[in-house]
Amino acid sequence: MTDQINENQLTSALEDYLETIYLFTQKQGFVRVRDISKARNVKAGSVSPAMKRLSDLGLIDYAQREYIKLTDEGTALARKILSRHHVLTRFFTEVLKMESQQAEDDACAMEHSLSSIAMDSLVKLLEFLTICPHSPLKYWEKFVENIDSDNHTLICRGCEEECIYSSERTGLRHPRTIKDLAQGESSTIIAIEGNEETRHRLLDFGLLPEVTVFVDHFVNSKNEIHLRVNDYTLVLNTDDASRVIIR
Repeated sequence: MTDQINENQLTSALEDYLETIYLFTQKQGFVRVRDISKARNVKAGSVSPAMKRLSDLGLIDYAQREYIKLTDEGTALARKILSRHHVLTRFFTEVLKMESQQAEDDACAMEHSLSSIAMDSLVKLLEFLTICPHSPLKYWEKFVENIDSDNHTLICRGCEEECIYSSERTGLRHPRTIKDLAQGESSTIIAIEGNEETRHRLLDFGLLPEVTVFVDHFVNSKNEIHLRVNDYTLVLNTDDASRVIIR
């Protein structure tokens, strides 16, 4: 349902409004039309029709002159848009070495049209550059040859150099995942493993390379791990948690 709305019914302007609502909600717990108007530098009269449209699509709860609240579907879509923004910004600044404001502007422009396949490929590139200690240009062909593998990070596990899979460096035969964290521990994500469907779903949760996750608590009866990620709460089952590789 979310993908269908995103592709067929939401303009880039509406997606921008959705992202703004999400950011305000995470920052201060609520958002009003005047907050959005000020943040986006538009007249309040322009915001209200957009809120009505988002409400009609089931993405927000909204009544005129009252607080705006994201629905579960709206929250999921906002996180998806924001995840694409973060990945594009990192790619522009860290790989292409663009100036930060230009990177932000271009990420805002491109986040609306970035497909799940393009998102996945960009994240794979960032994962590769994070994991492999060698020159990216020297080992670029190695990455391209393995990009379609479900477990593309396996390409570094046979490497004798010091990378995150080196048993001499980590003391582990296999890399650590979120599932290995204890309650109250935090760590940084470096890669996501799994098939295409699994990766796309986890990336849309905001589980991206260089993002810090904090384990809040476990619900053993449900095999759930409750996390804090980018100031929001996320619940993962243990199978998904075992696919998120951490430092």
